[in-house]
Amino acid sequence: MGSRHSSRSGRVTDPHVAKYMLAENVLTEYIRCGSPGPIYSQVHLLIVKISRYTLFPFLVLAVSSVFAGEEYTLQASASPVPKDENSHDLFYAESTYTFSSDFKESRLGDGDSWYKDFQYDHRFLITEKWYFRAGGEYERYDFGGTDNGLPNHLQAASAHLALEYDVHDHPGLSLELDPGFYFENHVSEDAFDIPWKAFVTFPLKKDKVFAVIGVGGALYQDPIVAPGGGLIWLISDKVRLQAVFPRPALVWDVTDDWEFRLMGEISYDSFRTDDVITPLRKLQVHNAIVQYHEDRAGGQLTYSGLKPFKIVAAGGCTVQREFDFFRHGVAEKIDPAPFVRLSIEAHF
Repeated sequence: MGSRHSSRSGRVTDPHVAKYMLAENVLTEYIRCGSPGPIYSQVHLLIVKISRYTLFPFLVLAVSSVFAGEEYTLQASASPVPKDENSHDLFYAESTYTFSSDFKESRLGDGDSWYKDFQYDHRFLITEKWYFRAGGEYERYDFGGTDNGLPNHLQAASAHLALEYDVHDHPGLSLELDPGFYFENHVSEDAFDIPWKAFVTFPLKKDKVFAVIGVGGALYQDPIVAPGGGLIWLISDKVRLQAVFPRPALVWDVTDDWEFRLMGEISYDSFRTDDVITPLRKLQVHNAIVQYHEDRAGGQLTYSGLKPFKIVAAGGCTVQREFDFFRHGVAEKIDPAPFVRLSIEAHF
């Protein structure tokens, strides 16, 4: 699945609601473009078209004929071009280090982990708020500690291909494919995978409570398809609860430039390994798939005063790390340990 991968009903003035574009907007746009549904029917569409393309130009022509003879401009009858409110270039870089702790299986000793991630995407406008997003990502885990035969590192190089409906840089409906190679040391044909994810956001209580429904999967994931989603509750103008799996958070907008959140996250990635020869007889495998995951909880501080950049510092506890060779029925867990993170993103 990769590691990363969050509207408005009518005209909402709350700046926080703009972060969560609703499926309601998608339906409204569809109806406005001429859907055959019974809601709003074709009468509303006909009135809009008449007023925009017939009545207004006629009045402009009549007034200009009286006061300026036959001179008039075509601009008087032209519809205003909607402003593109979304960024087109997206950049993200992250470094997260989890300190050393012991494996549950004492014969494997101890270990730490260092995760790095680099992403770049470009949005291509299709029509109005619909975009095609394309880009790429490189991510890598490096593991230190006891030389126990488990992978020293796991890495992935993948593409991003997505269809999105975006409002103020926040997709409210998205379908994304991340085809690429997920491997230990050697890129091979059987290290190719196509993780994917899809989600939609819609209102449960106008301007207050929203639902997010998501689903994702991959060929080398266990299970192959898994659900996600949850609820977003705008508690006040500055506080909101994002109870959305796999990254729940309680967010406080301290000022326009500073944001603090209490957050949790569950990150799963699957990779094709090379030779894994450990002291455990049950874990001596070749060319096997490992699903590695980290569960974290902690605090995060974001500064957005250096437009278009956001700088994020986070820390807390990596509650669990696990190497899961699920096709062989073996999973090795590591005890909790502190983590620190620094990341930067830019939308321009």
